[in-house]
Amino acid sequence: MKCPKCHLENTSDSRFCKSCATPLPPSDEISAFQTETLKSPVKELATGSTFAGRYQVIEELGKGGMGKVYKVFDAEIKEKVALKLLKPDIAADRETIERFRNELKFARKIRHKNVCQMFDLAKDEGSYYITMEYVHGEDLKRLIRKMGQLSAGQAILIARQVAEGLAEAHHLGVVHRDLKPQNIMIDEEGNARIMDFGIARSIKAKGITDAGVMIGTPEYMSPEQAEAGEVDKRSDIYSLGVILYEMVTGRVPFEGDTPLSIAMKHKGEKPKDPRELNAQVLPELSRVILKCMEKDKAKRYQTAEELLSDMFKIEKGMPTTQRIVPERIPLTSREITVKFKLKKLFAPVLGIIVLAIVVLVVLRFLPKKSIAPPPLLSGKPSLAVLYFENISGDKSLDAWKTASRNCSSPSSPSQNLSTS
Repeated sequence: MKCPKCHLENTSDSRFCKSCATPLPPSDEISAFQTETLKSPVKELATGSTFAGRYQVIEELGKGGMGKVYKVFDAEIKEKVALKLLKPDIAADRETIERFRNELKFARKIRHKNVCQMFDLAKDEGSYYITMEYVHGEDLKRLIRKMGQLSAGQAILIARQVAEGLAEAHHLGVVHRDLKPQNIMIDEEGNARIMDFGIARSIKAKGITDAGVMIGTPEYMSPEQAEAGEVDKRSDIYSLGVILYEMVTGRVPFEGDTPLSIAMKHKGEKPKDPRELNAQVLPELSRVILKCMEKDKAKRYQTAEELLSDMFKIEKGMPTTQRIVPERIPLTSREITVKFKLKKLFAPVLGIIVLAIVVLVVLRFLPKKSIAPPPLLSGKPSLAVLYFENISGDKSLDAWKTASRNCSSPSSPSQNLSTS
C-alpha cells in the first residue's frame, strides 16, 4: 500500500501511513488506474555513457558500502567531478535520503585544502547520486598496502593534514563519523584530502540519525559508535588514532570474523602498543596514538588542535627526509623526460651525419690530379740486370760484377738482353 502523499510503502492492512499519517484507501477500492509503473534504479554506469543528461562517464573509481564512485565529465561546468551512485536499497530508504540531504547542507560549508568539496545530492530516473570534487591520486589504504609500514615522518605528515581538515569541519559543527584510509586521498603532490563527508552529522542538529543505529566502518569505529551512542568530534579523533596505528604498523589494531566482533573489541579490548609491532616507532608517537584511542572519550584529545600541537612537537625533531610521501609521477612528466633524453642522443648523431655530407661535397668539387697511365708492354722478352756482389771469395768472378754495373748505368742506352 503506497502512500499517495509521501510515497512510503505500507502493509496492505494499514489504514494510515506510518510516516505521515495520511489516511490510506482500503485495498479493495484501489483500481488499476491508481497504480503506477516504477522505473528501476540504475545499478551501474557504463564507460562512455551519459548519465542524468550531463555527466559523461569516464571510468569507475571504486565501490563501497554506499555505492559505486565514477570519474565523470560534467558537460554543464566543463570539468571532471566524482559521482557516487547510491545503491538501490539505500536510495529506496526515504529516511536515509532525507538524512543525506540534511547533512550535506553542513558538509558543503567546509572549505579547506585538506577536505574534498561536496557538491550536491540529486536524483535521476529513480537513482540517487552525490557529486563531489574529483581528486587525482590514490587512497591511503592502497598506499599502506603498497608500502607496508610508513615512516614516522610520513605518518605524522599525513595525520597532521587530516587533523587540520577535521579541525575546520569540527569548527563548523560537522563530524565525519566514517573516517578511514579509504576516505583519505593522497594527491599527486603528496597532500592528504578527506573524502566523503556525505554521511557526516551536524553536532548541533540532534536526532537526524535515529538512536540505536551504528554508522561507520568496524575497523575504525570508536567505542561509542560500537554502542550506537552519541557521537561527537572525539569519535573522529579516535578513528584518526586507528589510522595512525595502521600507518606505522601496517595493520589495524583489532581484527575479527564479523563486524560485530571487531566493534566489540574497540569497546572493551586494549590495543597493543604500536612499538610491539614496529620497534622503530618513536615512544612519543606511540603515546599520541594510544591517547587518541582511549576508550573513555574524556581521556582522549578533546580537539583536533590539541592533537596537532603534539604532532608538531614530534615533527620538529625529525629529519626532513622522513616526511616525504611517495608521489605518483604523472604520465606527462615521464613523456617529457623521455623526449628530452632522445634529443640529447639525437644531437651528436646529427652532427656526424652533417660532417660526413660536407666531406663528400668537398671531395666532389676538388680538382683532380692527372695520373700517368702505366707503360704498355711490348710483348718481347726482356731482362732486368741488378748489381752483383761477389761473396764467393773467388776473384775470377769479379768480372761479372763490373759487367752488371755497366749494363745498368744511366748513361748506357736501354737495350734488351737475351740469354743463351
